[in-house]
Amino acid sequence: MSIALKKIEDDALKLSTRSRARLAERLIRSLEETAEPEAEREWLVEIERRSVELKSGKVKSVPARKVFQKARAALR
Repeated sequence: MSIALKKIEDDALKLSTRSRARLAERLIRSLEETAEPEAEREWLVEIERRSVELKSGKVKSVPARKVFQKARAALR
């Protein structure tokens, strides 16, 4: 990691929660703008497939709370 990037990260982490959220949203949006059109189409197909599976009962949803608990535990 470059020194400049480290400085930007350190400064960003000093921002208020609201400002960090706004910055994160802008950064993510900037990545989405560079997405490949084909990748976007593939994601839409995947979303539709998952939606059909949920509606049909083939798969069951997992509450976000449980997903995040599992992810946090795995990171420890």
